[in-house]
Amino acid sequence: EVQLVESGGGLVQPGGSLRLSCAASGFTFSEFAMSWVRQAPGKGLEWISAINSGGGSTSYTDSVKGRFTISRDNVKNTVYLQMNSLKPEDTAVYYCAAGVSGSYAYWGQGTQVTVSS
Repeated sequence: EVQLVESGGGLVQPGGSLRLSCAASGFTFSEFAMSWVRQAPGKGLEWISAINSGGGSTSYTDSVKGRFTISRDNVKNTVYLQMNSLKPEDTAVYYCAAGVSGSYAYWGQGTQVTVSS
């Protein structure tokens, strides 16, 4: 059974940090690029970051560049999203997905991130 299980979300004050994790199982993690996608309240899905299968190439949407860092550990089958300098507009449900935009093979269940004072 394929599983992507996100964790690390929560409530944080503006300017704070969180580290999201996404643990993968049931498929060959090291063969897939991985992405983080978020959905803010009342809005559609927004791709925010991706990392290639080997971890040597990353990309970000403009709104998170310089604040968020994606990484992966192919031994632990886990992808991470380090989020710094968080803003209220980062409030969303964050999903990890196997694949890249337009071609996601698997999705996690999501983890809520709320940025509020």
